[in-house]
Amino acid sequence: MPEIFAHRGLHVTERENTLEAFRAAKALGVDGVELDVRRSADGVLVIHHDALIGDMVIASTAAAALPSYVPTLDQAMGVLEGLKVNVEIKNLRDPREPTYDESGDFARVVLSELLHGPWDRAGIISSFDLATLDVLRATDPDVRLGWLLWSQDLAGAITTTHERGLNAVHPPYWRLDATHAQHAKDLSLEVNVWTVNEPSGISSMLALGVTSIISDDPAAAMALVAS
Repeated sequence: MPEIFAHRGLHVTERENTLEAFRAAKALGVDGVELDVRRSADGVLVIHHDALIGDMVIASTAAAALPSYVPTLDQAMGVLEGLKVNVEIKNLRDPREPTYDESGDFARVVLSELLHGPWDRAGIISSFDLATLDVLRATDPDVRLGWLLWSQDLAGAITTTHERGLNAVHPPYWRLDATHAQHAKDLSLEVNVWTVNEPSGISSMLALGVTSIISDDPAAAMALVAS
């Protein structure tokens, strides 16, 4: 049966990517939590999905000036100790992203902090940016890495993931079919799908035998898995 990950914590009742959402997800009994990490202007690793908070660019703002509900990576890992955590590194060449780290320093700092904290190597680091994942693989041959996919040719992306020595593909669930799921399985890759909220989608992913389901409604997903 696939593992169930709470997307940005349990944000049905709590603000997403906050310590409260992470505590609520842990209390629910999920297998893991997915969260998003960014770097503030003073080098603190913080948890937030978007590059901006209002008009404030996180990468150009000191951590102390961010809203109090924005936790640090260290705080999040402390709350989530004992769970698997899918840490998405938000580093992407995109017009919606005001900064992009080409040096690989951001990725290496994330890895270093995770490995020196309570994060379990059973967790995984993910990114839409293949170059970021290449940096991490070159830095650590054993860390588990997943490539977040969007519009890429899925068959080609699965092959590339294998060739780059990564561990998993993370496609949007509506793009996954039995052929692609089997392709990944044949290459010994995990398939972690996002963001699966409707019962029909959850059921179809169960039928495909995915490794994990990332959901905004983990309680519903857990109920279907248990039924």
